[in-house]
Order: sequence, then structure tokens, then C-alpha cells
Amino acid sequence: MEKQVSPKRIKVLLSKSRMDVHDRGVRYLARCMLESGMEVILSRHGLIDEVANAALQEDVDVIGISFSVGGHVAASERLRKLMQEKGIGDKLVIVGGIIPDDDIPALKKLDIDGIFGAGSSAAEAIEFINARVNA
Repeated sequence: MEKQVSPKRIKVLLSKSRMDVHDRGVRYLARCMLESGMEVILSRHGLIDEVANAALQEDVDVIGISFSVGGHVAASERLRKLMQEKGIGDKLVIVGGIIPDDDIPALKKLDIDGIFGAGSSAAEAIEFINARVNA
């Protein structure tokens, strides 16, 4: 992957459910983000509420959640609701992993900013984040 350097140090929270044992993709993305100059907090969550709380506590610019066992629409809806309640609804939210094409319209309706399904590259996600956070 060609190294892309972020002009502003972007702080990203990447999270994956504790129930989901497949974490190679999210760990690879975290490493690529670090190499591009981003600050990355990699976590696991039991409840999506933990993601919203961590995003607030860490004052992140971006929240990214990896899904490979389903539940992404309901979790995204809950996350957006909690973010609004906590006053952090302006943060960039991206999701990735196993995201069926049929679910993309529902995720977009929930104001999920970026959707990176199977086959998406780390470079695509990094470029997407840089274009929006540094705009």
C-alpha cells in the first residue's frame, strides 16, 4: 500500500464486537491508518453503547465499526441515536466488513458516512477519511 500522510492528526476509534472473532481486517486497517499518520484506538465492544461512550471520552474524529456477523443496521441505528444524545452526532462514522449490498441504502439512510464492504481497501478508507476530516 502506498503511504498516505494525513495533514492533521486524525483520531479514529475502530471497534469490533467481542462476539466476532474475525479481526484480521480491522487490525490491518488500524496498522495502515497508523502508518498514514492517524491516531488509532482499537477496541472491542459488547454493546454499541460502549462505542459511543469511548468516542465521547476519547474525543475522536472518526468512529469505525467492523461487522462480519451481521447486526450492522441495528447497531448503526443505535450508535447514531446515542451519538445525537451525547452531542457527538457530527463525528464521521464508517462501517466495514461483511455488508450485503441490500443493506447499503438502510445504512445511508442512517447517515453512515462511509460503507466499506468486502473487497474494499485500507487505502480507500484512509482517503475517504482524509477527504472529509481535513476538508
